[in-house]
Amino acid sequence: MNCIDTYDFAGKKAIVRVDFNVPLDENFNITDDTRIRAAIPTLKKVLERGGSLIVMSHLGKPKGPAEKFSLKHIVSRIEQYLGVSVQFAPDCQKADEQAAALKPGEVLLLENLRFYAEEEGKPRGLAEDASDEEKKAAKAAVKESQKAFTAHLASYADCYINDAFGTAHRAHASTSLIAKHFPQDKMFGYVMEGEITAIDKVLDDPARPMTAILGGAKVSSKIGIIENLIDKCDHIIIGGGMVFTLVKAQGGKIGSSLCEDDQIETAKAILAKAAAKGVKLTYGHEVVAADAFSNDAARKVVPVDDIPDGWMGMDAAPSTIEECKAIIESSKTILWNGPMGVFEMENFAAGTKAMAQMLADVTAKGTFTLVGGGDSVAAVNQMGYADKVSYVSTGGGAMLEYLEGIELPGIKAIRE
Repeated sequence: MNCIDTYDFAGKKAIVRVDFNVPLDENFNITDDTRIRAAIPTLKKVLERGGSLIVMSHLGKPKGPAEKFSLKHIVSRIEQYLGVSVQFAPDCQKADEQAAALKPGEVLLLENLRFYAEEEGKPRGLAEDASDEEKKAAKAAVKESQKAFTAHLASYADCYINDAFGTAHRAHASTSLIAKHFPQDKMFGYVMEGEITAIDKVLDDPARPMTAILGGAKVSSKIGIIENLIDKCDHIIIGGGMVFTLVKAQGGKIGSSLCEDDQIETAKAILAKAAAKGVKLTYGHEVVAADAFSNDAARKVVPVDDIPDGWMGMDAAPSTIEECKAIIESSKTILWNGPMGVFEMENFAAGTKAMAQMLADVTAKGTFTLVGGGDSVAAVNQMGYADKVSYVSTGGGAMLEYLEGIELPGIKAIRE
């Protein structure tokens, strides 16, 4: 496998898969360009080493070409950060002449990959009442045309770089299939490399003790992660709505708190596995409860396993934060995924804020802290702690699958 730092890009065209799936307002202005800024070091490296760039990305979830999902809206922002003009190809499959004419130092941005059904390999435009046979035939047809689509994209360049960790869990044309066309000339960009290195440090070689903090609403969405981490952690702190399914599984009273009754047996199995492995699973003895799912609801601190009828757990209690603090301060590696309560509501954000502050404090003392997953990333960004932890993963779903121990197609394609 090649490395972007040692590869000779001189006179070569590099096709780079980035994640420029940025939010746009109704006037097509970018409201958060974090993902664009993240990929700039990779793009600049190619240009500095005498190469030219063909940049490709998706934006949103279009069902075909649509003005509001066009990547032309982000051209000026890319130009701003790269410091060079960026050409735009309005059709991914008709960029042959533009790609062929690229000179060292020049950049071409392809239109949104998801304007084409071949990118995801899913048929479009099927009638709702299509038969199973028709669906099967349509799927086979799009898979067949996907090969040609992928080969066409590959024909534009001499080498391939995947720098889109956020889509690494998708076996799409631009993330895994295209890599096969560059057996000796494929590599990770800096975003991918940074994400993989940070998560591997937690999963494969953590300094001990290792603690995972897992929050969020549903046990069902985190089962695979919890089961994988039980084999790797010394402590697991559970926060958010997941707590109440675990409490109910142990016979506790949870009032009107969020609970997945169909996951009770799974919760029992998780608790038993943690106990058998000697992993300390903590969710605290108290919780901040409210009499309605509202920021203005009445609230009080109650035992986590004795929540009154009509009341629901909404945030970690101060005593729970103190319990967590002792664990966090003794840890050398910490993974945080998911908020500790309904942090979107100011009156129930204290637990999540305290967690962010504690992680910042121990990071300053040398603990390795990795924050990942949409809500916890949003929390550290909102609260101004993003630069006070060791690494903030922007991977979302890709990170969650990686934490489960699943081999991601986008990573496998480069390593093969």
